Amino acid sequence: MANRWGIPNDVAELVKKRDLSCVYCGISFTSSIVNHKTRPTWEHIVNDIKINGPENIALCCGSCNASKGAKVLADWLNTKYCIAKGIKKDTVAHVVKKHLFHNKNQYPT
Repeated sequence: MANRWGIPNDVAELVKKRDLSCVYCGISFTSSIVNHKTRPTWEHIVNDIKINGPENIALCCGSCNASKGAKVLADWLNTKYCIAKGIKKDTVAHVVKKHLFHNKNQYPT
């Protein structure tokens, strides 16, 4: 069975245990979430809803998710939002770094 985003339950459970904070800005999900922008949301690192494995599914805060939207990760990392929040390819969570490493030809240094 999958959730409404097509994410299989086993993947969702793994990701919930792995991503205790936003994979982009690092805001913790363990504290009480008092606003919509800081709540955990499902994220497809590569914007393809058919790729629903744990290497592409992550949790990020509502603010990062809204900012990234359908942007390609490399493009989004160069936006004013990421620059202002100090989000860089070396500050993101391991699951995102792994994606960047495996696709390094797409993301110049």
